[in-house]
Amino acid sequence: MTHLRPALLIFASFGLCLTGATTPDPLVRDDFHHGMNAWSVEQMPGGKVTARDGVLVIEDAAGSTVWLRKKLTAPVQIEYDITVVSAGGRQDRVSDMNCFWMASDSRSPEPPFAPGHARSGKFADYDSLLTYYVGYGGNSNSTTRFRRYDGTATRPLLPGHDLRDKKFLLVANHAYHIRLVARDGVAEFWRDGEKVFTFRDPAPLSSGWFAFRTVHSHLEIRNFRVTRPAQ
Repeated sequence: MTHLRPALLIFASFGLCLTGATTPDPLVRDDFHHGMNAWSVEQMPGGKVTARDGVLVIEDAAGSTVWLRKKLTAPVQIEYDITVVSAGGRQDRVSDMNCFWMASDSRSPEPPFAPGHARSGKFADYDSLLTYYVGYGGNSNSTTRFRRYDGTATRPLLPGHDLRDKKFLLVANHAYHIRLVARDGVAEFWRDGEKVFTFRDPAPLSSGWFAFRTVHSHLEIRNFRVTRPAQ
């Protein structure tokens, strides 16, 4: 390991495979050993969210959104490892490995999770967002969809962004590496090194907030970081 540059050693502690000498320093990094101070939780009754021993755990009953408190500005990429746990627990439904990125509230310049926005974790509470959204393995693991929310309940969905092939659905207990990108007017969603969605936005979302989103499932998240995309 002595031939690696110090900047790469930071990331090597996550157990990630990195190559090259231009890996950017993180804008945000959370190894989930220091509690929930960086996150804001909106969750319906019956669930819980914890961060300990290197894992953010979302155990949900009826809807949960976990917001990163830091606002992000493009160009940006967000990476993390995430597993949908199925081990026989009452919340171990294999469904809804979802996320928002570059999200803002069409009604207010405040963060989407700011007090007074009355978001309970119920999915309909998020219709007023301007955001990129992927519902991966939604509808009881029958669909994977990309949407660019427009601040209304319409939730526009392009035909090419509604995937139902088995290869785009969830595998229980598999640790996925997710990468989300927003740069140059383009949003991308990558899964395990494969680009699943790309969207050139005629009205790009150049800043906003990130969140994990799920309903009635059990997620485990590790190695969260935000960086600038490589050129």
